Amino acid sequence: MPEPSASLRAEGVRSRTCKLMSAVALVVDDSMLIRYTVCRFLEERGFQVESATNGVEALQILERVLPDLIFTDMQMPKMSGSELITALKENPRTTNIPIIIVAGRASGFDEKEKRADFAIYKDIDIQSQLEKALNAVTGKKPGPVAGK
Repeated sequence: MPEPSASLRAEGVRSRTCKLMSAVALVVDDSMLIRYTVCRFLEERGFQVESATNGVEALQILERVLPDLIFTDMQMPKMSGSELITALKENPRTTNIPIIIVAGRASGFDEKEKRADFAIYKDIDIQSQLEKALNAVTGKKPGPVAGK
């Protein structure tokens, strides 16, 4: 089990209880910068976030955690985003989890990937695209972002 963050260690059991009630997101990307950016974006909006560097790691995480939504890159080592989506859709436990693709424009990503709920490009104003994607899959209307 991963070590709790410093804020969880400092706040103790009360935070752990709250943590269990928050929505969970899984971020899958081999780019450390993109993982950090997406994870931080989600954490600022109250999500508990798990992350993986490829589809194989994501499937291992899914054995212990059932997220409310999944963000995935398409081009990754060991198991691509397309292969991960196939595995998710074939598993009754994960088939209905909303999927947001986060891909580079030059990646050759096929925008016709219909199994995902939303797709964004990581190299075009990722913050505003993440906001649009999150609102689209959660059914929320856009609102002001803290600090902007």
